[in-house]
Amino acid sequence: MNVALRARAMLVDPVAEWLLIDKETGDPAFLLSRYVALLALVPALCGFVGTSIIGAVVPGIGAVRAPLFDGLFGAVLGYLAAFITVLLLGFIIDVLAPLFGGQKNFGSAFKLAVYSYTPVWLAGIFLLLPGLRFLVLTGCYGIYILWTGMPLLMKSRQKTPTYVLVIGACAFGLTYAAAAAQRAVFGTPGL
Repeated sequence: MNVALRARAMLVDPVAEWLLIDKETGDPAFLLSRYVALLALVPALCGFVGTSIIGAVVPGIGAVRAPLFDGLFGAVLGYLAAFITVLLLGFIIDVLAPLFGGQKNFGSAFKLAVYSYTPVWLAGIFLLLPGLRFLVLTGCYGIYILWTGMPLLMKSRQKTPTYVLVIGACAFGLTYAAAAAQRAVFGTPGL
């Protein structure tokens, strides 16, 4: 799998890409090692560089940087949290499928969780410069990607809007919890 082409396709034409993804196996080990492992590096590395090397300019004080140790371990925690987040989200999507008229299938649920997080990870590039951090909100495009893939992968045609809202809220909660844990432990902002 070419990660760059897959990520681009998920952003540009997710409907067509979901048709291809639906035919692929949903092996979690393969997706974690080939897709998540690469894309989750974007927010981890950019967050580290942004907080520990570039820093934030505070009027009257100058550049404020997180200590390298805190920045490095914060980046590692954020990187590991990306794996845990998509695994948990895949599990939640699978467990909730029958409640929304869908079919339980962890492979499909995991593919949905992983590929829907593509814009979230790519938005991590904005962690480089503190003034651009607000642009990580562009990761919300992942909800649209989730919306386009949900009916096909989870077979939830009738209650898709509600299902997507619930999963979107869970994804936001998991991402926020991971970022809050990173900030609490290391004092560095996470994605």
